[in-house]
Amino acid sequence: MLRRPKILAALAAVALPAALVGVSLGGPPAEASQPSARPAPSLVAATAYSAAAAKYGVPESVLLAVSYAESRWDDHAGAPSTSGGYGPMHLTSLGASEVADLSGKQKVATAESLQTLKKASELTGLDASSLRTDVTANINGGAAVLASYQKSLGLPVGATTSPAEWYGAVASYAEAGDKVGAAGFADDVYSIMAKGAARTTNTGQQIVMPAVAVKPDTAQVGKLSLPAGVQPSKSDVECPPTLGCEWLPAPYSEFGTAGDYGNHDLANRPKTGKIDYIVIHDTEGTWQGVLNLVQDPTYVSWNYTMRSSDGHTWQHVKAKDVAWHAGNWYVNMHSIGIEHEGFAPQGATWFTESLYRNSAKLVKYLAAKNNIPLDRAHIIGHDQVPGTVPSTVAGMHWDPGPYWDWEHYFDLLGAPIYGHKVFPVRAGSIVTIKPGFANNVQVVSNCDAPNTTCTPQGTNFVYLRQSPDDNAPLVKDIGLHPNGIDGTTDVSDMGSRAAAGSQYVVAQRQGDWVAVWYLGALGWFKSPANAPDAFAKPGLVVKPKAGKTSVPVYGRAYPEQSAYPTGIPYQTVTPLQYSIGAGQSYPVGDLNIETDYYRAVTFDGQPPTDHVQVLGKDRYYQIWFGHRMAYVRAADVDVRPAV
Repeated sequence: MLRRPKILAALAAVALPAALVGVSLGGPPAEASQPSARPAPSLVAATAYSAAAAKYGVPESVLLAVSYAESRWDDHAGAPSTSGGYGPMHLTSLGASEVADLSGKQKVATAESLQTLKKASELTGLDASSLRTDVTANINGGAAVLASYQKSLGLPVGATTSPAEWYGAVASYAEAGDKVGAAGFADDVYSIMAKGAARTTNTGQQIVMPAVAVKPDTAQVGKLSLPAGVQPSKSDVECPPTLGCEWLPAPYSEFGTAGDYGNHDLANRPKTGKIDYIVIHDTEGTWQGVLNLVQDPTYVSWNYTMRSSDGHTWQHVKAKDVAWHAGNWYVNMHSIGIEHEGFAPQGATWFTESLYRNSAKLVKYLAAKNNIPLDRAHIIGHDQVPGTVPSTVAGMHWDPGPYWDWEHYFDLLGAPIYGHKVFPVRAGSIVTIKPGFANNVQVVSNCDAPNTTCTPQGTNFVYLRQSPDDNAPLVKDIGLHPNGIDGTTDVSDMGSRAAAGSQYVVAQRQGDWVAVWYLGALGWFKSPANAPDAFAKPGLVVKPKAGKTSVPVYGRAYPEQSAYPTGIPYQTVTPLQYSIGAGQSYPVGDLNIETDYYRAVTFDGQPPTDHVQVLGKDRYYQIWFGHRMAYVRAADVDVRPAV
C-alpha cells in the first residue's frame, strides 16, 4: 500500500475424467468469530469439465489445468478478481471505464481492455450474467474461448487431440501483453498438468486432476500476435528468466529549493546493510496509475510492481539501493518491496492466481539471491512492519490485508506454513497459526462503506479475545487505540488478529480455547482438537532476564550512541508503547539481524558522513510480538528452547 514520500514524512496422454465429489472440510468456526451466512453456492455438476471439453473440443486435462492456473477451480461466489475476472475460468469483463470504477480511489484507465467474457458470450450464446455467476456456464465459456484460440492458430480442435498441441491456445488465454508473459502462463499450466492437482473448492467440491506428462510444442507461442517482450537475461532487470519483467526506473533526482530529492536512496547492499526481508504490498490502485506514481520523484518508491491480470512485472529500484516503501527506515534499509495490483478492503474482489504464481516466482528468485529464509518472519506483509516510535504506530499500513492467502502463497513458494500435528499444544509451546483460507470466513466490517459488514469470503486470520468466551471483547492494542478501546472488526484494524504463519507462545489452555502472549497480554482463540487453527512446533523463545519486571520492545534495531562517528547525529533508540512482562515469552523470528543505521539524507551522498552504514555492537533479536514483528535488546532477554 502506497505511502507518502520520505521528504514529506521526514524523510502426450489425455487425462482421465476428473473425479468431482462434494466434500465439506473443516469444523465450523468458533462463535466468537462467527461468519455471516454465505450465499448458497452454485455447485459444479460432476461432469461440468468433461462435458464442456467434449462440447468444444478441448482436452479435459487442458481445460482443468487452465482453470486451476486461473482460479484453482474456485467460483468466488460470482465476485470479480482485481482484474475483473469471473468464475473458475476467470472470464474477464474489464474495460477502461470499469477499471476506474473498480479502483474507487485511483481514477486511471488501463491501456488494455480484458474482454474474454464478451467473447465467451458470443461463442456460446450464453448471457453475460450467467457466465459470471453460473459455474457450468463459466466453464463452457472458458472452453469455447480456448477452442477459438486454437482455431485462430490453425491448429486441430478435438477433445482427443494431444494436450501437447494446445500450448499456443493456452498462452493466448493468459491475455498477457507479450510473448514472455504468455509463455510463462502456458508453462505454469503444463507444470500443473504434469504434477496433477486435487483440492476442495470454495463451494465444497472436491476436484481431482490426474497427472498428465506431455512435452508441449512451445514453438507455438511464436504464432501469437504479441510483442516479444523483454528477456531478463538481456536487460537490466533482476528477475527470473521465466517471468515477464521489464525495467521502469524510479527517478533519483533533485527538485525544489530546500535540498529535496527523490524517490529512493543509492546504496551498495549488502555491503551497506544485508537484505533480510521481502515486503508484500498491495497497490490500492490500478497498475497504470501506480506506474505513474513511481516515476514521480516527489513520491515514494518500491522495487517492483506486479500487474494482476497476468502477473507482468516492472522493476523500479535495484536491490542494492534502498526504496522508500515500508514506512520504517530500518525495514527499508533491509528489505525489498513488491507492490501487487489489488485492493485490500475491496469487498469480495480477489487476488488472481497469476498474481500469486508470478509473485512467488519472483520472491523465490530474490530470496535465493539474497539468502533470505522462506518463512513468515522474513517474507512479510506491510502489515507486519512495526512503527518506529510510539507516535507512528497507529499510522502504519495494513496491506495486503485479511484477504491475501498466505497459506497458498507459501505453498507456491515451496515452503508450506507448518500445519502438522506433531507436538501437543500446551503452555510454553510455540504455535503457528494455520486456519485455512476458503473456509475461514470471519466477520469483517467497513470494506465498502461505514457501518456495513463486508461480503463474506475467506480470510487469513483468527480473532483474539480477552477471555475464553465467544462473547468476550477483542484484545486491545494500545498502539492502534491509545484511548484504550477494545479491538474492532474493521477491515483495517489488525490489532486483534493472528494471521496465517504467525507464531505465538501458549500461556494457557482451557478445553478448545488457547491463550497466547500477544502485545504484552493474553489473547484467546478457539482451536478445537478436531479442527485446529494452530499447530505446535519446536523453536526458540525470548523471556525477560531474571529480576526484570518488564522489557521494552522496539520498532527498529539502531546502534548505541557510541557507535556514531563524528558528523553523523545519534538516532535515538526509543521503545514502543508495549512491553514484555515477567513470565511472558515470545517466539524468535531472527537472532542474526544487524544493529545498524544507514545514513542517507542528501542527494550527493558524500562520505564519510552520508551514504554510509553505522554498525553497532548492541545486539537485538527480531521477535513475533503481536500482529507486527518487533525487536528486543539481547541484553534484556534470555533465549531458551520452547517447551
